[in-house]
Amino acid sequence: MPQVEISIGGRTFEVACQDGEEHFLHSAAAMLDGEAAHLSEQIGRMPEARMLLMAGLMLADKTAGLEDRVRVADAEVAKLHGQIEKLEQRPTPAPERIEVPVVPAAVTDTLAEIAARAEALADQVEAKAG
Repeated sequence: MPQVEISIGGRTFEVACQDGEEHFLHSAAAMLDGEAAHLSEQIGRMPEARMLLMAGLMLADKTAGLEDRVRVADAEVAKLHGQIEKLEQRPTPAPERIEVPVVPAAVTDTLAEIAARAEALADQVEAKAG
């Protein structure tokens, strides 16, 4: 079991931890040291036990606030998952049928023939007028 040396509030402590957990211990000690430094700036020097107690309580307060936020976020996630499940269980809507009018080829041919006759008549009228 490794022994890790940590520093909190300017004081050094030797703490044992499980193999591979040294990083977590250093992180936790850094958080506690940050709170202890904040206390020292505000209050000044105080007994070690009181400083550690106050720093621990400040971290516990922050942790409680974060746990509340996690609970709210978990409730919101559960609500959203419920909405997703409802949407996924809905039947697929029937496709809309859209009709596009199509002009039959016979009508197009007839219109082209009428246009050709009209042009021929226009040419005849111009020839007689000119």
